Amino acid sequence: MWDIIKSSSVRIQTSFIMLGVVLLVGFVNSYFVTWVALGLLMLIGLKEMQTLTKINENKLYIYASVVWLGSYFYPNPQDLVFLVFIVFASILAYTQNFDKRFFIPMLYPLIPFLFMLALYKDFGMFVLLWLMLVVSATDVGAYFAGRRLGKTKFCETSPNKTLEGVAGGIILGTLVGFAFLFLDISVWIILIASFLVSIVSVFGDLFESYLKRMADVKDSGDIFPGHGGVLDRGDGYFFGAIVMYILLKAFV
Repeated sequence: MWDIIKSSSVRIQTSFIMLGVVLLVGFVNSYFVTWVALGLLMLIGLKEMQTLTKINENKLYIYASVVWLGSYFYPNPQDLVFLVFIVFASILAYTQNFDKRFFIPMLYPLIPFLFMLALYKDFGMFVLLWLMLVVSATDVGAYFAGRRLGKTKFCETSPNKTLEGVAGGIILGTLVGFAFLFLDISVWIILIASFLVSIVSVFGDLFESYLKRMADVKDSGDIFPGHGGVLDRGDGYFFGAIVMYILLKAFV
């Protein structure tokens, strides 16, 4: 019992620290500060992904850093992922012995972080906060609904997830999205975006569970005591950022 309490205490303390950092970055509301913060998390996530996929290639940090540096100046950061494809495909075609596995950590988590940066650049900090609260609410709702009502297994990838828990998380995530009705966005767009982001965040979490199951590890890293690594904390946001950006670009 004491170990559980101690573990929960560490998790809660870490949560408050993370919340404080997020609020500070949000309060400063600087493109440079946000770019730096997301870039550091991206590089840590890249290291974790290399560990999960059993890849050890320092050049990937150079490639990712060059792309991220370009994202600061380029007007559409998310488009730079195509540059990664071109460079890697060119190297593969020329050398014929380029390790194709290198594509994996460059796509995940680099692409989601580029979309997060684009989301902030094109729509502002409140939209980034909207994303974070919807995904967080989905996690919280799924946890409590699953504990109280969960009976039906959701899928084999994550045996602890239940259909009832997932439904509860999506409902809460969608409702929390209504807190951003003050944005100059149609109420229907806010409803649909919150609903879809909530859904894909579940599958983002599921994808991370799949990666960890394949690697036979509990957490992707340990940078956040009680929570795990960047990939553990970012999984739902990674999928959610891409979907939210595409929806807002299409309809706002």
